[in-house]
Amino acid sequence: MGRKKVDELRKKSVEELIKMLNDLNDEYMKYKKIIRAGGAPEKPGKVREIRKMRARILTILSERGIKL
Repeated sequence: MGRKKVDELRKKSVEELIKMLNDLNDEYMKYKKIIRAGGAPEKPGKVREIRKMRARILTILSERGIKL
């Protein structure tokens, strides 16, 4: 993710970021369930991408003083 995308995240409101985080958490749990069952996800790189995006959003929220 380039600098441009991070800047776009920073422009979003807290409510939008929390909604995005919840959506990413749901998607991440689906992938984790597949992995725990012994399967391989269709897009293994997507799991890493989701984890990184979650971390970015949590970082932005903590910079704004929002603790989840």
